[in-house]
Parts: sequence; C-alpha cells; structure tokens
Amino acid sequence: MRPRPSANASKGVVAIVGAGPNLGRSVARNICDLLINSGALHARPPALALAANLSRLADEIAWEAKAQVFAIRIDCADPKSVREAFEGVLSLGFVEVLVYNACTRIPSQPTRLADISVESFEKSLAVSAVGAFHSAQQVIPGMVERGKGTIIFTGCSASVTGFAGYSELSCGKFALRGLSQCLAREFQQAGVHVAHVVIDGAIGAPGYVSCPCGKHLYVGDVRTINYLQFK
Repeated sequence: MRPRPSANASKGVVAIVGAGPNLGRSVARNICDLLINSGALHARPPALALAANLSRLADEIAWEAKAQVFAIRIDCADPKSVREAFEGVLSLGFVEVLVYNACTRIPSQPTRLADISVESFEKSLAVSAVGAFHSAQQVIPGMVERGKGTIIFTGCSASVTGFAGYSELSCGKFALRGLSQCLAREFQQAGVHVAHVVIDGAIGAPGYVSCPCGKHLYVGDVRTINYLQFK
C-alpha cells in the first residue's frame, strides 16, 4: 500500500525494512510501545512504515499496537526499488528511526561452496549490505539536518563468526557490520546513533529452534547481545 502525502509531514516515522512475522513484527510492536509510553513522538500514535510485501501484517500490527502502520513494497537488492519505497516513507514524515532487518532466506542446511551460484551469492550481499547502504543514504541527510536520528541494523551469529556452509549469509552480515561501524563513527558527532545488534540464535515459531552456530533457544527467551565495538 503506497501512502499518500499527509498533512502530518512533520510527524516522526519509524521505518522498518524487512518486517516479517517474527523479529520484524516484534520490533514494530516494541517500538510502538516504547514511543507511546515515553511520549517520544509528542505522545501521538507513531507512524510505522514496513518496507515489505506484508499489508496483512501491517494491519495486524496497527490493530495490536494502536498505531498507524503502512506496508510499502520494496526489493532490497534493487536500488531503484529502495529509492521509490523511501519516497513513500518520507511522504509520511521525517524518518526518526530506521531499522534494517532485511536478509535473504537462510538455508536450513549448510550449502557447499561449489553449489552456490554467483547470482545467489550476489543477491545475498545485495539484500544484507547494499540494501542497507541505500536505505541509510535515504534517511541520514534528514537526520543530520535535524541533529538527531537512530539507525539499527540487525545482525546474527554469522555477523561475527563464519560457519562452514554459510558463506552467503556470513559475507552479507559481515559487510553489514562493517557498514554500521563506519556510519556510527562518521555521524556520531552529527547526533545520529547507529547500532548493530546481534541476536545470538535463531528466531522462529514457539518451541525449540536451531541456527548455524548450533544453539537452540526458546523464542520467548532469545538473548540479545550488543557487540560494543564503537569507541
């Protein structure tokens, strides 16, 4: 659903790129609760722009969190698609928070290097890192102009450790971590906070889930670890 230009153009927007039924949904709901309870957006219901093909999910989150939620189509591997998606986002207002949570589907089993196609490898890099680069370019100028803003990149175990058979995932996530460190140092003095948050485990349906690192976690008990590498 493409949002129409609004008279509330001065309203802060939370843009979540890559909003799925698990982590993306939880991030959206928690951000809504945080902003509403703290009055961070002038005590008004926050507007969320979910950059994904998930209109139904957007409607569900809007009902659960009592917030304005819009679903906007995006292909994170396509710079033009990212640019057009953020045109829709910015028509709602300025982006106060950007959460980049996009990633290609993680295979349930390791993939041998010889079995990975060039096209698949390049797309994984594009979605994990290049899409994050283009998304950041769309929102950082406005954040710098206002002197504040927050960008959160979501990582995983493969962001800091390479696992046999997961070259596609690790390379994209390593690149994303590098991008986040560069942006954090470049824009810290401008008032823009950039964080790379690693969830050391997999997220799925209730019950046991597994991940490349071999860890098994209950969804309701996922440990969030911030790798503090920015000084």
